Amino acid sequence: MTAIIQSIRGMHDILPADMAAWHLLETTVRSVFQSYGFDEIRIPALEKTDLFARAIGDATDVVQKEMYSFEDRGGDWLSLRPEGTAGVVRAVIQNGLLYAAPLRLWYMGPMFRRERPQKGRTRQFHQVGAEVFGAQGPDVDAELLAMCQRIWQQLGLKNLRLEINSLGTADERAAYRDELRHYFSAQVEKLDEDSKIRLDRNPMRILDSKNPALRELIAAAPSLQAFLGEESTGHFHKLQAYLADLGVAYTVNPRLVRGLDYYSHTVFEWITDELGAQGTVCAGGRYDGLVELQGGKPWPGIGFAMGQERLVELLHSAAEIESHVPDIYLVMVGDKTTGQGLVLAETLRDALPGLSIQSNLNGGSFKSQFKRADRSGARLAMILGEEEVARHEVSIKSLRTAGDQQRVAMENLQSWLHSWLEIRQ
Repeated sequence: MTAIIQSIRGMHDILPADMAAWHLLETTVRSVFQSYGFDEIRIPALEKTDLFARAIGDATDVVQKEMYSFEDRGGDWLSLRPEGTAGVVRAVIQNGLLYAAPLRLWYMGPMFRRERPQKGRTRQFHQVGAEVFGAQGPDVDAELLAMCQRIWQQLGLKNLRLEINSLGTADERAAYRDELRHYFSAQVEKLDEDSKIRLDRNPMRILDSKNPALRELIAAAPSLQAFLGEESTGHFHKLQAYLADLGVAYTVNPRLVRGLDYYSHTVFEWITDELGAQGTVCAGGRYDGLVELQGGKPWPGIGFAMGQERLVELLHSAAEIESHVPDIYLVMVGDKTTGQGLVLAETLRDALPGLSIQSNLNGGSFKSQFKRADRSGARLAMILGEEEVARHEVSIKSLRTAGDQQRVAMENLQSWLHSWLEIRQ
């Protein structure tokens, strides 16, 4: 017997029972993005490895350990995208889109990282992201956060909190890194192995550590806020004022950092306590140095990405989401009814857009077809037997409510269904 091929570890199927939540999420974000003037962009899943090495950094775990990279037949090194921002930046530079400022773009799709699979973290995962280019003031930062809040509200998600911080400018961070390196070096014996590596590469990443043994040491570390100049402080204060005006609640988290030099000023995360250790469902920040790093002219940018798997899990916890079910299950009994039934279903779909009809296929007795109709979840069974064909009518029976079976003449069927659809809505 041939062995069954299993899916790759960390890459999961999204089954029909889960699709209603995915569709709700995707429809909602598309609608909200459009209401803020964002245009959708679709970028390749496969890019040159150097794109991510530049954007994320050669020395990072993502590039060193987690990317799916390979040499193709032409000798080029290619990688499946581990995130979306680098590809969007590449696309807007390559296609000359940057100079229609401010440029608002959003994207959605699968990302790939070869890390240890766990709850809320898979090797193929899906993200929705938004990017704005050409606007450097805190007003765009605030509007992005208000847009996120609107998405949560329309999805019915209530237990998300916003944390924000300012990373200042590159020079301010350089001075802060020197101070952090001095602080942690004096207590290096208290650091774990990951933090010792980060001490050399970028001591700001130590502040990201989830090791509880380092909590007190990190809490006592110097604060970046003390190194911010007048311009950076002013940007952050204006952002907070805008958020207050917009009714967006937040907490300033001085330990919220990014490990890459192109980030500047605002960084933020939306966090939940309902998913265990993987509590961040949306993260973003201002990356005013990234466009230049990727070969473009200096150009401000800010964006965020949200994890679809984590949001879908929250949706399942927040509400009972109904899977799609057909309006009608078409039962066809008798040798001469199938062809006429299939034509009837097509005619009704043409006449009543939005009407969902599942036709019985592969024959079966009247009893077995009714069992299939019930399993389908359909609201009505529409019966076309040889007697109905002879009378030029159909029989209709409600599958979800009590009531007698009705006979409806073919010439009245469309108007009957139209009225039924209006009442159902």
